[in-house]
Amino acid sequence: MAMRTSSKRKPVASGYSCKRRRKPRARTPRTMSRWQRWVLAVGIVFVFAAGFYTFFIRPYAYRWKPCHGQKGYGVCMPCRYEVHGVDVSHYQGVIDWKRVAADSLGDFPLRFAFLKATEGGDHGDSTFQRHFAEARKAGLVCGAYHYFIPTTDARRQADFFIRTVPLRKGDLPPVLDVETLGKRSPRELRAAVKIWLNHVERHYGVKPILYTSYKFKMRYLNDSLLNTYPYWIAHYYVDSVRYRGRWDFWQHTDVGRVPGIEKEVDLNVFNGSLDELRALTLQQ
Repeated sequence: MAMRTSSKRKPVASGYSCKRRRKPRARTPRTMSRWQRWVLAVGIVFVFAAGFYTFFIRPYAYRWKPCHGQKGYGVCMPCRYEVHGVDVSHYQGVIDWKRVAADSLGDFPLRFAFLKATEGGDHGDSTFQRHFAEARKAGLVCGAYHYFIPTTDARRQADFFIRTVPLRKGDLPPVLDVETLGKRSPRELRAAVKIWLNHVERHYGVKPILYTSYKFKMRYLNDSLLNTYPYWIAHYYVDSVRYRGRWDFWQHTDVGRVPGIEKEVDLNVFNGSLDELRALTLQQ
């Protein structure tokens, strides 16, 4: 007898219906209202104007101040200083030292000149030897400076300066120009600077002059030992020096126009009389 097979069908659930899936609604980009655009535009203009003033106007605003004193060499000269000078390097181009010294008969006689001699451990200024000899011959009291590179061994830099600069009686003490921290910590920088100063002082028999800006001195080089060295302060576009400690020279501008010097030059004053300047020089 044949067997009868039966197939089972899955029951269809009653009431079942296929729902159509909704597509996600595209988000419309959010637009700013008119007043928000105005606020943003005003904010951008304000930030730009503040940045432009801070970096391009404020540092040089002193140039456009009314000069209540006397003008000389194209700038407003500091009051109550009788001894003026310049500092130069190869950046000043051609220099006629006889003409520079001839200006000693004017209202702001130039009595001294500092000249860049060396930088780091092996870079000498190409114009130093010639300019130093000519400035001496013209009758200016001369000095030489070294631009300090914090990442180069300080003793090596001092030896290089000593080999390059044969100072003699009547010359100003050697100068160390410190302007950058490099990758040093402030403590490491001070230690390196002291090595250079000590080494050079032993060789020439006179305390070197420390040159740096007012802010750099206060932040990184303001300690009891370094404060004992003659200080040459760089502080531009101000009416007077704000440094409260003792200072000997003040570099008050970098845009002087001196007859005999091809390009703009730094101008300086000595904080004392001409006799006191000569007393500061090497005596043997």
